[in-house]
Amino acid sequence: MNTLIAARGITKHFGATKALDGVDLDIFAGEVHVLLGENGAGKSTLVKVLAGIHSPDAGTIEGHASLAVIHQELALVPELSVAENLFLNRLPRRFGFVDRAEMRRRAPELLRRVGLDVDPDAKVGDLGIAQQQMIEIARALDKDAGVLILDEPTAVLTDTETDRLLRIMAQLRDNGVGLVFITHHLDEIQRVADRITVLRDGRSVGVLGPRATPQHMIELMVGRPIDEQYPRARQRPGTPLLSIQGLTRRGVFEDISIEVHAGEVVGIAGLVGAGRTEVARAAFGVDAYDHGTVAVDGKPLRRHDVQAAIKAGLGLVPEDRKGQGLVLTATVGQNLELVTLDDRDQSRLHDIAGKLRIKGRVEQPVKELSGGNQQKVVIGKWLLADPKVLILDEPTRGVDVGAKVEIYELINRMTAQGRAVLLVSSDLPEVIGMSDRVVVMAHGRVAGELPEGATQDQVMALAVQEIPA
Repeated sequence: MNTLIAARGITKHFGATKALDGVDLDIFAGEVHVLLGENGAGKSTLVKVLAGIHSPDAGTIEGHASLAVIHQELALVPELSVAENLFLNRLPRRFGFVDRAEMRRRAPELLRRVGLDVDPDAKVGDLGIAQQQMIEIARALDKDAGVLILDEPTAVLTDTETDRLLRIMAQLRDNGVGLVFITHHLDEIQRVADRITVLRDGRSVGVLGPRATPQHMIELMVGRPIDEQYPRARQRPGTPLLSIQGLTRRGVFEDISIEVHAGEVVGIAGLVGAGRTEVARAAFGVDAYDHGTVAVDGKPLRRHDVQAAIKAGLGLVPEDRKGQGLVLTATVGQNLELVTLDDRDQSRLHDIAGKLRIKGRVEQPVKELSGGNQQKVVIGKWLLADPKVLILDEPTRGVDVGAKVEIYELINRMTAQGRAVLLVSSDLPEVIGMSDRVVVMAHGRVAGELPEGATQDQVMALAVQEIPA
């Protein structure tokens, strides 16, 4: 095999924390090499060392190929146009000036390579996260890099966009590019991986072939067997704890009625743009709505009043953890206290951090944690508040398999205690596996409801149907 990059014995410390401990990694031409591991296992740190962002404390890196990285955090400038972002830091020039005509000429072809149909003159900040991700990928492809590293690129993509990206990756592999792919989705790994390096606690614990089973991958990742990916412990439903009736916001969603009982998990499924997140935000009081009612434990909530919702026992874990769920400059402990605003009982903070297996100290700034551990902190602050009903919007996005199971067990614990959960998720196996009932939305309306044991085909049949006005 033609080795493009050979890393040997890579070690990296951040203070007293050893993020990488003697990691070896080879990247070959014409292969997709998956980096797999729990949140905080060292994957992103290794990528940053390979890219030269961090210097290793020990070890060597040899290579003869240019390298491009698509990081978890997008490196785009929201106020600039799509074309300007595509050529950021390498703007074409003519007679010493930026050649905007050349940018506009080349931009459409780059966008076509990733199947993105947007105006090159559109402002990037006006586009959705998935579209921004594809622009980042298009920019990397234009650099003709011999090695392309993709750090969780599918976390914000729809199934269709993910399929397109995996096809692009396969084409690049066939053209001799070496790809390093980080993802928590085991089905994606099985579709594209040629080799899989598994990291645990900063060490490489195994290199697997393309036929490795999900069970084998999971056991290497977490260091223990996990019997079920979706370990739902079902309860006998009690009284209604959350009642959404006729909720309407003109042009966004219409006549949404959902009821969640004590001890129950009700899922909301649907395609991107179906209105799932908007309903969750309106029910919690973040966004206003025009008609309808929301009640918690039989008591109507005042609309557009988050404090009233919290006081009544309603919680929301938002899909955008960094923008809406955390204060990044504050510590883990301060973020855990955001809902309760009670810093007296430090033992409860350490207890929640331990139950969630948050890899980080309570006194540590939350911005230093991996994405999955940040998500655990967002969930942890609500567990401290002990709500009657918790709305979870994409709770396991960007979270590894082991941490997902821990979150599912926390859901089970809540429902066993007579609480209720409304689960919004784009992950169909998750929403089916962890819900007692699934409400499917399409075009801002409820398309139907499916009982326990529903199939993905049944959910998708409802999600894509046209609903008469």
